[in-house]
Amino acid sequence: MSKPINIDEYIASFPKETQKILSQFRATVKKAAPQAVEVISYGIPAFKLNGLLVWFGAHTNHIGFYPRASGIEMFKKELAAYKSAKGSVRFPLDKPLPLALITKIVKFRVNENNERIKPKKK
Repeated sequence: MSKPINIDEYIASFPKETQKILSQFRATVKKAAPQAVEVISYGIPAFKLNGLLVWFGAHTNHIGFYPRASGIEMFKKELAAYKSAKGSVRFPLDKPLPLALITKIVKFRVNENNERIKPKKK
């Protein structure tokens, strides 16, 4: 598959069941970060707000969520039930997405990016 030009094209390239899950994921991120802009980064859907916030992508058996290492670290207790690495977590395709948790992580990342761009006090 060639690289998608937008998130709609990315989602459309998957089977119907996976499309539903990806669309749900996308809607959850948009609701949590309404000012964020959708982009394709590293060939997968991403959201930008004062820098890149989060990425997500479909794999054979899971949806990968990439909220940077800080997002994983901050919610490691809640994410303990899932396979995760330094900057990523895997949500199995055969289980419901933890939408409330995804929302919390996205909001955390929005705050983190907003803090980063605040002018430094002298």
